[in-house]
Amino acid sequence: MANNEIKGLSDQELLDKVKEEKAGLNKMTLNHTISPLENPSKIRISRRHIAKMMTEVNNRKKASK
Repeated sequence: MANNEIKGLSDQELLDKVKEEKAGLNKMTLNHTISPLENPSKIRISRRHIAKMMTEVNNRKKASK
């Protein structure tokens, strides 16, 4: 997800995406411990997407103060 797509989401949509992505990351890491994933870099990519979205959430909180 690109930064401009993240900035275009509303606050609630952004929080929902973060929650969804975290659940997917958790599932992916659990599956990876049991049997290796074909592409383990997906875990890193997912973590980075979460970080980008959380950065935007925090920036919006700071801007609203």
